[in-house]
Amino acid sequence: MRKITILFFTIATMFIISSLVFANPNLAKLDALDDEKTIENYKQSIDICLPALKENPNDFEMTWRCARSYRWFGELSKREGKDGWKDVCAEYGKKGMGYAEKAMTLEPEKPNGYYWYAVSVGIYSDGVSILTALKEGLKDKTQSSFEKTYQLDKMHEEAGSILGLGRFWYVLPWPLNDKELSEKYYREYQKTEHFGVATEDGPIFISELLIDLGGEKNMAEAKILLEKAAKSESKYFRDRALALLEKIK
Repeated sequence: MRKITILFFTIATMFIISSLVFANPNLAKLDALDDEKTIENYKQSIDICLPALKENPNDFEMTWRCARSYRWFGELSKREGKDGWKDVCAEYGKKGMGYAEKAMTLEPEKPNGYYWYAVSVGIYSDGVSILTALKEGLKDKTQSSFEKTYQLDKMHEEAGSILGLGRFWYVLPWPLNDKELSEKYYREYQKTEHFGVATEDGPIFISELLIDLGGEKNMAEAKILLEKAAKSESKYFRDRALALLEKIK
């Protein structure tokens, strides 16, 4: 009975999403652009979102997609090392946070707004520094946003909240960080179907923690993960993996 209920819920959810996309073709355009993650695609996405939200500012589906577009524009600017990428991350991360907050108020029982708020703070922090973000009081809201996503749907955005919580507890400066809690979430993420498939960040994040924890077993696991990551087609991920491998030679 439980399996039937879950199947029914999944089908009903897919039907609702399909109906929304059919009713608003711009949503389909945004999702198609998101399939291939490039700066130009997210620039196009933002250009679609802004006039649509000016016309209908309470459109939840458009609002969280706008947050997604701003966050990814900042993320890819960082990855590609664009001139002034820190300023871009600060600006676009902040805008992503704003649209995500609006999505949270429009649909407080859906994970979209919470998730995109938390990861937008991450991009904003890349631009202004973690210490600045902490001084601005963003720690608790980022934590609660990841935790709310986890509570509502831990598999949302390819288990992004699980990976995000692992990273969150790792990158915080002492004494706020918690490597034991970080490892707990990372290990949970490793057990999902998304590990090493949805994003190449996961194996690299986990390797960083394992290297910090030290010990022969941890180092051996990190080496395996990083050697695989070093074969990535992405220069950004290859460089990160190779730099970490240098630390454990």
